[in-house]
Amino acid sequence: MKKIFFSLISFLLFTVMVKAQDDVYPAAAQKGTIYITNATIHVGNGQVIENGTIEIKDGKISKVGAGISASGNIIDAKGKQVYPGLILPNTDLGLREIAGNAVRGSNDFSELGDWNTNIRSIVAYNADSRIIGTLRANGILLANVAPLGGMLPGSSTIVQLDAWNWEDAAYKMDIGIHYNIPSLMARSRSGRFGFFPGMAQQAGGSATDPVKAALDKIESAKSFFREAKAYFADKNHLETNLKFEAVRNLFDKKQKFFVHCDQVKQMLAAIDFAKEFGFNVVIVGGSESWQIADLLKQNNIPVILNREFNLPTLEDDDIDQPFKTPYLLKKAGVLFCLNDDFEETRYRNLSFNAGEAAAYGLTKEEALQAITLDAAKILGIDDRTGSIEAGKDANIIISKGDVLDMRTSIITDAFIQGRKVSLENKQTQLYDRFMHKYGLSENKN
Repeated sequence: MKKIFFSLISFLLFTVMVKAQDDVYPAAAQKGTIYITNATIHVGNGQVIENGTIEIKDGKISKVGAGISASGNIIDAKGKQVYPGLILPNTDLGLREIAGNAVRGSNDFSELGDWNTNIRSIVAYNADSRIIGTLRANGILLANVAPLGGMLPGSSTIVQLDAWNWEDAAYKMDIGIHYNIPSLMARSRSGRFGFFPGMAQQAGGSATDPVKAALDKIESAKSFFREAKAYFADKNHLETNLKFEAVRNLFDKKQKFFVHCDQVKQMLAAIDFAKEFGFNVVIVGGSESWQIADLLKQNNIPVILNREFNLPTLEDDDIDQPFKTPYLLKKAGVLFCLNDDFEETRYRNLSFNAGEAAAYGLTKEEALQAITLDAAKILGIDDRTGSIEAGKDANIIISKGDVLDMRTSIITDAFIQGRKVSLENKQTQLYDRFMHKYGLSENKN
């Protein structure tokens, strides 16, 4: 009996230790008033307020500016920089825990088949993903979680990164339908969503022209939406078509149409979708978007640019073209935002992509806007977040240095809807663990 008792005590102690190391609990709803004072406030719309104060009431920003009196619950940010929470505009965060496809059981981001418009990424979102903590520690507080796989993989939802479950996490549900447009270049290996020249070869037959196959795929997608439009025009359905119902809000512009593509020809096809169906098209990827920036501006099509730390898509492009593209889009008046889609770093370098864009033509505040307010505009949540303005959710980060600079960016505090959220994550736990092992402290080398 004594042996069982001590075994139980040992188990409970072990459980407590594991909890202390691994569990970070979501913060409770913010009540009352708190102040962030003496800060350099980067509003997110280009404005910078020196020695400013932010008043937060019940999760909302109620006042922001210089000379605001503060009392009670005060956070002194003297010598620090305050920014809007960063927004990751397209990701499979919470759907895939491990980079690559090595462990299929940890992935829930892709379905079989081409036509999965009724798939909703949010119901598969894992709010307990360990990756989430590392993003919060890098200032990312909101993310648009999107499915992959097939031509029309389903809808994405914006989540806030401090939640018990997917219901708590949902910030704005089902904001858009995603479309992986096929490659329109005849290459031996044409990329992620492209074709191989011999892939459609049948026994005893000849290889299918990859460009023709891609055009046929695009036409089949248009046929799908034409059928959906006819379905909506008929008010007397004998059966409900779930795949058509899932795209209903595209036609009344309550949802975005996210077209994943990089090539100019693909983007021209995306413009055709906007013209024929009246969709609110958003380009995701857009490596070659600088070549048709005026056309994108003319058709009011925004761009979510993927990571800049990449090679140019064409052989005759400048080697630093990916770094210059944000400035060229800004110069042409195209609404764009920046993304980090690099699996190996698990998306946490978003702010440093913006810092690189600032080194290639954008101002620091324009680069910040590309990962805050402009991202919010493209995702349709700029009425709630993206800048530090009265009436918006208090999604705020505080940094010791420049958040766009890899060397000085050290996030000390983060608030989601006014709730001060934990910045602890697996990496900080490992750091503390080995600092303890070797008897080191923060002030020792």
